[in-house]
Amino acid sequence: MRPIYLAFAALFISAAAYSQPKNLRQWAQQDVLQAKGLRDAHVGISIYDPSTGKYWYQHQDDKFFMPASNTKIFTLYTGLQLLGDSLPGIRYAENDTAIFVSGTADPSFLHPDFQYQPVMDLLSHTNKRIWLQPAAIKNKRFGPGWGWGDYADYYQPELNEWPMYGNVAWVKLTGAGYTMTPEFPTELVYERAPTEALADREERENLFILHLRADESATRSFEVPYITGNRQQLARRLQDTLRKPVGVLPSVVVKENTLLRSIPSDTLFQPMMHRSDNFFAEQILMMAAAQKFDTIDSRKIIQYMLDSSLSDLPHPPSWVDGSGLSRYNLFTPRDFVTVLDKLIKKYPKERLWPLFSSGGKGTLRAYYQALPGRLYAKTGTLSGCVALSGYIVTKTGKTLIFSVLVNNHNSTSTVVRRAVENFLVKVANAG
Repeated sequence: MRPIYLAFAALFISAAAYSQPKNLRQWAQQDVLQAKGLRDAHVGISIYDPSTGKYWYQHQDDKFFMPASNTKIFTLYTGLQLLGDSLPGIRYAENDTAIFVSGTADPSFLHPDFQYQPVMDLLSHTNKRIWLQPAAIKNKRFGPGWGWGDYADYYQPELNEWPMYGNVAWVKLTGAGYTMTPEFPTELVYERAPTEALADREERENLFILHLRADESATRSFEVPYITGNRQQLARRLQDTLRKPVGVLPSVVVKENTLLRSIPSDTLFQPMMHRSDNFFAEQILMMAAAQKFDTIDSRKIIQYMLDSSLSDLPHPPSWVDGSGLSRYNLFTPRDFVTVLDKLIKKYPKERLWPLFSSGGKGTLRAYYQALPGRLYAKTGTLSGCVALSGYIVTKTGKTLIFSVLVNNHNSTSTVVRRAVENFLVKVANAG
């Protein structure tokens, strides 16, 4: 009787193990694939168990999708792999009378989010003449495929080799007054059409248009990108900030230099992921290139990653920027599962989990509140595009990797996100 009992027990366990994909298929159909607003959309789903190397559920996970800000997961992987524990602040060399500096694309310089400013400390305390050397940079001010009409929108600052203040003007409007850091020429307007922004900028010059109302007592804050310009304009901003002369060299005079490091890398990775900061994401790729090749070239560092530690991606992607602003990016859900699997195998959860938004926090603050401490993921949103990829901890403590990419929907992002949420909550509570 005992062998027969064991055989039946084994069959029961096996059946239980294989009943899960059947339920997943049903939930995926009901909650996502046939849900209102998603029936005609292009949807890819991949759910993977890294402990067994088996996929729990797959639907079009070998098809390509625009991932929007899910691209930042690949940027995070690149930063973790190449940047080390702290960011490259600047490269510098000095002699008895002068200090020669060049940028390495560090976005933390004078950014109000970061109090630790070793580069500023060095430059403000030196008594030597400061000379700005040209950095080798291939990046344009905007990424490929970006919306050039978004030049004054907070989420798309210009890219350059030495950002200052996050490459935005920090504007506060209070009634008939305002403050701006750094300062630029302004045009004050006291009448505003309903469609006009309260703080705006001319397309081709750093002239900022501020709409003021004397009867408005509330303080409103804005981030408006400024035109970074050439090295002479960069030197002028440095000079205004340091209140000391900064010269500009037409070519590199001193090649031997020292790398001055700035803030801990994770303190940049976390806001990049949590609030989906496009500027931080782009500058991470640029810093990685500066450190690896001494040339700031996002395209080159992307190709390097695809040829090396990401050469085993199941479907070689079209990866063109760090933020996901470009619609030229194309990835499969299985690509995201693969890179997320690499991350969880290489870095401890104690470090990895805080870098992702969790239920009720960051870009997920209105979602997954039923799964506190059990879902860690990155969102992505463009017009017609919603993405979510990350990790789920099931009720039994099993960690699953998932990616859900939705393109060409004609609903609202909220409707799509709620549908995906319904599905993933069931997955989390069933495993």
